[in-house]
Amino acid sequence: MKDSGLHEKIQAWLSEPMPGEVRASLNRLAAHDDVGHMAVMPDVHLARHVCVGTVIATATQIFPAAIGGDIGCGMLAVALTADADRINNPVAAAKILSGLYECVPAGRHRRSHTVAALPEELNNLPLSHPRLETFSRRDGRVQLGTLGRGNHFVEFQADPENRLWLMLHSGSRGMGQAITAHHLAVDACSPNKTVAWDAESRNGAAYLTDMRWAIAYAWQNRLAMMTAIGRLLQQEFAIDLQRETLIHCDHNHVRQETHFGRELWVHRKGALPATAGEQGVIPGSMGTRSFHVVGRGCAEALQSSSHGAGRALSRHDARRVIGQKKLEREMQDVWIDRRRMEKFREEAPSAYKEIGRVMRAQRALTRIERELRPVLCYKGT
Repeated sequence: MKDSGLHEKIQAWLSEPMPGEVRASLNRLAAHDDVGHMAVMPDVHLARHVCVGTVIATATQIFPAAIGGDIGCGMLAVALTADADRINNPVAAAKILSGLYECVPAGRHRRSHTVAALPEELNNLPLSHPRLETFSRRDGRVQLGTLGRGNHFVEFQADPENRLWLMLHSGSRGMGQAITAHHLAVDACSPNKTVAWDAESRNGAAYLTDMRWAIAYAWQNRLAMMTAIGRLLQQEFAIDLQRETLIHCDHNHVRQETHFGRELWVHRKGALPATAGEQGVIPGSMGTRSFHVVGRGCAEALQSSSHGAGRALSRHDARRVIGQKKLEREMQDVWIDRRRMEKFREEAPSAYKEIGRVMRAQRALTRIERELRPVLCYKGT
């Protein structure tokens, strides 16, 4: 689907007509002199300053808003040594949900969950300011291995052979937000301005240093949750992780890449890298299909694809129009903590775009390797 109202720098792969406010936001960003090319994914939706589902390439400048506050947010998927029938019953589902509340805290962080030290991979990476170092030792240790709220989730899924898979969606927790807020405060910038720093400037270099730390933290966070869930499954069901099947990717970052014969800074905000042959994970929404994918390396898309289905309704609108009974109908085939359904309304399947249309819109960008259906969903909203 084409949109004739987009700036000439923008290529878009759309699953439905684009709202006017989304088009206006994209065109404002494309008007920046240093933005050379933009790719818009079919899950695009409005967000502050820069829409989710946007990929931009710049020559020299870094746009923190084109990454977002949850730096390094991403997906992890791993197969399990069981089929879906092992947990597809009330007793097993209740045992898993109860265990997840204990081993993967979601909202408020329990001090008892605090790790003794951050992983060595993080200790070997610098942070640019003592304030951030202090925050990492305090909040970073408390939040490692925790899920977070909103659209973050743990899900057990079945593939076409009924093999059970674990999927996680989470990011850098409070660390990414703290890093973003710190750098915007240092720059003393207006909250209504889309800030850009030269990558080789003092501000730009410091931000890139801290962004790399946050990405590493997000990856370690997902791995810590995977390990904790693996222990739970082994203790309760004698089910193991098949670590050789691990797919791990993130969709909020900036990095230098070669495109159109040039070294460019490629920013992805809610967009999955999709170089030729690169594995990835694209979730639908709780209650709908998800996909393991392989990138096609589409040059015009800056070798990217969608990171999910994308919101069809804002959180406010979802809570206004989606009642608890409607959500219960949409989730009738998925095990979930039904005591908390009222809190899950803004994450209802009908609050998101239809994932089948999104996948069809990006057939030139990525190839479906495996389709999965949800069996059990754990969320912290």
